[in-house]
Amino acid sequence: MPLLASKKIQLLGLTVATGDGWENAESEHLRRFLELAGRTDIPVFDGAIYPLLNTVDRMRLHEEQYGVLPWKGAWGGSGSIKDALAEEPVLTPLPEGKPVLQASHEQAAQFMIRAVHAHPRQVTIFEAGAMTNLALAIRLDPEFPKLARQLIFMGGLVDTNMSAINGNAAFTDDFNMVFDPEAAHITLTAPWAKITVVGNISADLVLSKEHLANIAQSRRPVAQYVVKYMKPMPLWDEMAAAIVVDPSLITKSQELYMDVDTIPGINYGRVHLWKRDQAPLRTGVKSMTIVEGVDERKFLDRFIQNAKAL
Repeated sequence: MPLLASKKIQLLGLTVATGDGWENAESEHLRRFLELAGRTDIPVFDGAIYPLLNTVDRMRLHEEQYGVLPWKGAWGGSGSIKDALAEEPVLTPLPEGKPVLQASHEQAAQFMIRAVHAHPRQVTIFEAGAMTNLALAIRLDPEFPKLARQLIFMGGLVDTNMSAINGNAAFTDDFNMVFDPEAAHITLTAPWAKITVVGNISADLVLSKEHLANIAQSRRPVAQYVVKYMKPMPLWDEMAAAIVVDPSLITKSQELYMDVDTIPGINYGRVHLWKRDQAPLRTGVKSMTIVEGVDERKFLDRFIQNAKAL
């Protein structure tokens, strides 16, 4: 919604990959949402159905060896992975209705490559899920990250072990990295001009009943959609999208080096941070802006306004 509502940016397209849900279902939800928002002018590009290497069987084995993952997305959600399907299932009817808007015939990775070549050093890539499509684009065209303006992504949670024990474990699980660690490693070691990491700061930011009641005052389709379907979960992706629109929301940050562990083991898919003098620079790790603080009141006020106005 921050991207749709902004007058400052031109939204070239939206891409989809399996992560929180299967790719085909996520694509349908997204296209239906665009219809409700009256923004069928924005194309949707379907992408990766499976991670580069990770599979249901590998995630199931990881749980057996190292403990239950609190969130498994398309492979069991917050429940058990025991009966998770290894292949993308046939779509079932959406509660909000089936979209008429069709996805583009062009694949997500190809679209992103085309976009940065058409608008060199002007395109911000916003990643709110697993990085599989980005890794494919980087492997298809090594110029892709060099030609982008920047990458802003939701993920890279650090030091969350105690929060997971004392709070909601699913809210502290770095799922966007864990679902496809190899793709995250390829993406974060690519030669972007700038990378901004929006991780821990949004884990406690949840719409209250009062916020939803405020949104419910609007009878517009998006507002009613939010009130009906939005679950009481942190506004992870919404916050990251808002930073794309207005970086001044950031009140505190650090420049650090980051990478994702791709070695099978208890830390598979977990991020690690270094200062420059400690970083293994020859492995390709890059300096990134790690967001540590945001203006929550300004963000929430704008988010509610966007939800009521779209």
